[in-house]
Amino acid sequence: MVTVKFAASPIEQEDAFAVRRKVFVEEQGVPLNLELDEHDESASHFVVYEGMTAIGAGRIREIGDSIGKVERVCVLAEHRGKRLGKLVMEALEQHAAVTGMKKIILNAQSYAIPFYEKLGYIITSPEFMDADIPHRAMEKPIVGQEGKGPVHDSVPTN
Repeated sequence: MVTVKFAASPIEQEDAFAVRRKVFVEEQGVPLNLELDEHDESASHFVVYEGMTAIGAGRIREIGDSIGKVERVCVLAEHRGKRLGKLVMEALEQHAAVTGMKKIILNAQSYAIPFYEKLGYIITSPEFMDADIPHRAMEKPIVGQEGKGPVHDSVPTN
């Protein structure tokens, strides 16, 4: 069974970091000092587990004015194409809504723009380079989940 879980413990956060290192550092060549950054301590992290194995991750942090910034969304290569990225984004969006965020922004790798557009994000910038990878800024208003409480429990999926 696949679950998306709020990373409430140091072990769960390390699971998220391990997935990120595999995808961004090993696969995409992002320097480790750019991938693991000063925002990791304050961000809310989510991990996708298949059984007890971490296979995906993402984080969100509030950057002011009820705006959340989604970052580091990734799924291990052998698990892509199973709609797991969508599950991570749904958990991040729900967390944003229940914690009072009104809008999410993100910097999408250019190849992933269609993925985010299907989720309702719109492009808000020309292409730019980040860690030598082309990106575009995107955003989406968040509505409908206010007052339900923070997301801390596993969300099982099929």
